[in-house]
Amino acid sequence: MKKLLQLSFVLLLALLFGSQSATAQERGNNEARVSPNATVSQTIGTTEVTVTYGRPGIKDRSYFGEGSTLAPINQVWRTGANESTTITFSGDVNFGGETVEAGTYTLFTIPGKDSWTIILNDQLSREDGSPAWGAYGYDEEADVVRVPAAAVDNEAPMMEWFGINFDTLSETKAHLNLHWGTTKVAVPITTE
Repeated sequence: MKKLLQLSFVLLLALLFGSQSATAQERGNNEARVSPNATVSQTIGTTEVTVTYGRPGIKDRSYFGEGSTLAPINQVWRTGANESTTITFSGDVNFGGETVEAGTYTLFTIPGKDSWTIILNDQLSREDGSPAWGAYGYDEEADVVRVPAAAVDNEAPMMEWFGINFDTLSETKAHLNLHWGTTKVAVPITTE
C-alpha cells in the first residue's frame, strides 16, 4: 500500500510539473533567449488583463523609423520579439474605444511617426498548431479591432529593452503602455 501511495504521488508530481513545462515551452522558456520572455498582468475592475511577450533590446540598431532595422514605421510589427505577443482579458473590456470580448488575442502594432495603430487579432497559432511567430503569418482578416494611439517620442526615459506595463490606474481603467527607446504609446482599457 505504501509503495502504491508513493507511486501515485510521483505520478501526480510528474503530471503537475509536466503540464507546467509544456506551458513554458509554448514560448520557448526552456533555454535562455537573446530577447527574454516577460509577462505582465493588471486587474482592472474585476477583469484580469495579462500580456505575454518577448523583450528585444535596441543594441545600437535603428527602430521606429523609415527603413529601420527594428519595427519600421508603417509596417505590421509583432510588438516584441519571437512568438507573437498575446493579450488575455478575463472579461469584456473597452480597448482604445472599441468593445472587445473576453479571450486571448495576438497584439500587433503599426508604428507611425506620431500615431500608431494597435491591433488585436484572433490568429493565435500557425496552421500546424504551433504558436504564431512574429508577424510572419499575420492575417489582416483575423483582426478583431484596430485602434489609433498617439506616440510620444523623446519625452519618455530611454529604455534599452522593450517593455509593456500598466499605469493611470483607477477602479475601472488603466493604460496599457508600450515603451521602447524614448518612444511610448498608451492605450486606455476600461471595464464595467
